[in-house]
Amino acid sequence: MSASIEDLWSMSDKVLVTAYADARRHYAEKKLERDTQRARLEWMRAKMFVNTPGGVTERKMAADVSEELARKGQEVREISRDLDMLKIDVDVIETVIRLRGAHSVAVAPAEDTQDRQQAEPESGQEAG
Repeated sequence: MSASIEDLWSMSDKVLVTAYADARRHYAEKKLERDTQRARLEWMRAKMFVNTPGGVTERKMAADVSEELARKGQEVREISRDLDMLKIDVDVIETVIRLRGAHSVAVAPAEDTQDRQQAEPESGQEAG
């Protein structure tokens, strides 16, 4: 985390919410990266399983002992660790917001609010 808990506690509400939004964005980006790498790894395992001659046991063994797949698996585990650390940052900032009583400050991204405001007039027109 770039800021200590004391620094978070002393931030203004606006800066704190901005830090929270940034942390959530970084978390979402890292999660997408991890999920993409995980899917790519599964695809590589399936491809190796299908292309390896022999029975099921031999195919599974070939996929399990592959150095390339092991390296990719290690990368996914490292990304998962980083993702866990980002989640902790998000949770700490959220906890500080709650403890300070800043519930009145909207923590939802502004884009969602704009989307909801645009959707409400449309639904009113459909009903009329």
